[in-house]
This record gives sequence, C-alpha cells and structure tokens, in this order.
Amino acid sequence: MRGWLLLTLGLLAVVVGAVWTVQGLGYVDGSVMTDQRIWAVLGPVVALAGLVTLWLGLRMRRRR
Repeated sequence: MRGWLLLTLGLLAVVVGAVWTVQGLGYVDGSVMTDQRIWAVLGPVVALAGLVTLWLGLRMRRRR
C-alpha cells in the first residue's frame, strides 16, 4: 500500500511542479502566479522531488 501512496504523491508533485513552472514562465495567463520568478524556480524543485518520490515508490513496489 505504501508504494502506491508514494507513486500517487510523486505523480501529483510532478504535475503541480510542471504547472507552477509554466505559470512562472508566463505561458499560462490568468493567475497571480503568472510571470513570477519564484514559481519558475519552485516548480522544477517540486517536480524533481516528485520524480524522486516516484522512484522510491517504484523501488518499494519491486521489493515485494
């Protein structure tokens, strides 16, 4: 069960990080996050953390 949780959280973090990145870079209009440098920096960090979480979740599922 824990492997599925990590996989789900990792995937969610990758998607959120990607959205934050494109908003921070100004590709998505209509948000207070548009063209804000902080989101262009935090987005890839969150996406990278999501990839690490996905990797850990995959490792946990393979061990069983």
